[in-house]
Amino acid sequence: MYRMVDKEYIRKRHFVDGWSIRQLSKQLNIARQTVRKLLEDTEIPKYNRSHDRPCPVMDPYRAFIENILLEDKTAPVKQRHTSARIFERLTDEHGFTGGESTVRHYIRKLKVPQQECFLKLEANPGEQMQIDFGHAEVYINNKRVKACLFCMRLKYSLVPFVIAFPTERLEAFLEGHIQGFAYFGGIPKEGLYDNATTQVVKVLSGPEREEHEWFSSLRTHYLFNSHFCQPAHGNEKGTIESLVKYVRSRALVPVPSFASWDECNAHLLRWCEKEQVKHADRWQEEKAALRAVPPTFFSSARPLAVKVNTYALVTVDRNQYSVPCQYTGQMIIAKAYVRHIDLIVGSQIVATHTRCYKRGQVYMEIAHFLPALERKPHAVTHASVVRQLPAVFGRLREKMTEAHSRGYKDFLAILLLLREYALSDVAKALETMNVADVTVATLRQRLSPMDVASTNAGEIITTAAHAAEYDQLLQEVV
Repeated sequence: MYRMVDKEYIRKRHFVDGWSIRQLSKQLNIARQTVRKLLEDTEIPKYNRSHDRPCPVMDPYRAFIENILLEDKTAPVKQRHTSARIFERLTDEHGFTGGESTVRHYIRKLKVPQQECFLKLEANPGEQMQIDFGHAEVYINNKRVKACLFCMRLKYSLVPFVIAFPTERLEAFLEGHIQGFAYFGGIPKEGLYDNATTQVVKVLSGPEREEHEWFSSLRTHYLFNSHFCQPAHGNEKGTIESLVKYVRSRALVPVPSFASWDECNAHLLRWCEKEQVKHADRWQEEKAALRAVPPTFFSSARPLAVKVNTYALVTVDRNQYSVPCQYTGQMIIAKAYVRHIDLIVGSQIVATHTRCYKRGQVYMEIAHFLPALERKPHAVTHASVVRQLPAVFGRLREKMTEAHSRGYKDFLAILLLLREYALSDVAKALETMNVADVTVATLRQRLSPMDVASTNAGEIITTAAHAAEYDQLLQEVV
């Protein structure tokens, strides 16, 4: 192979000094074809191997290895051959005597990487939104939890909307759309999605999908079209993929702490508003092109038919929630929202509970069980719903049941006050009283002192002296 200095010498003698190709060939003792090639090419000389270097140890097994690599293209990604596994098969099945490093080096040469060519995609104002879920960790009420970030981004203006949920189930997916459309003040023509189960029940051939019925209901209400990426091709919605990483690194680093999910989402909303300002010009174009949000309400709740068991509990997502005991044995509807669960009989909401995302938890409200406790008063001593009340109720129960054999009835009378007063108010009043002095009358007086005062005032004006004064006042008025 010729060096660059040799090429330079030949080219100068020919183009500057006028030497002919024959003269150069004779003077330098090289073929005329080589001289012509050096005169035509000005690049740095390099050696190009015309054939692969032979590998006597591995060449006999080339066909076997190539066949394995070909079959791996249709095998599950996590169950394809590694170089170590191919080495084991060569040793066990073909008596290969070479080393594993030789096999690795040989396979590396066979696996020629092919870089995929991507196409830059565009959209007109109001044409497309892209949607995806991401994850980040935050502190909610001093507890570190995983936040599921519903991310929606308009393709043309790149204006984002992000809201955090404790889950990415169907109800969160639907609620994210409702909140996103409200934030943008309009709806684009189409949405681009991956193939998550909240949107797709079954991937069919080509672009066809069998959509989740509630996702189809959402599209029918808001009147936008849906398009889906090819499976395992998230790059097709790169606009939203980049947003997931961007919001996590810009809005949630270092790991922030919030008192509640509402406070977390207020923080994310402020971040989205700042991002909107960065894209103000294109956002105005896009905003004008969005279709108006329909005036009718779309519910993000996931409805479930549930049966009330003999303990007046229903099961929703592996947790149990109480309903008033008179509905025991009935089939009712549970509407699962992101934050709460409504339990409905007919068209009436008979109970509402804060949503739990753990498993095996039981949530009971004492008010739901008061009629049953009236019929079975002795149950107040060991009923689970009573035992989970604030600790002050436990101290009062023990004191009253120890005082005499029918003390449980006195304790039940205290519990029945929960029909009139909030549990938190009763607990707070009990904390300020001596347990030994607690009766229904004294507790009621502590809870409603104004009612007691008005009753006393009514008794005062019934005396003869005050009645005469009252009549005199009436006469003066007349």
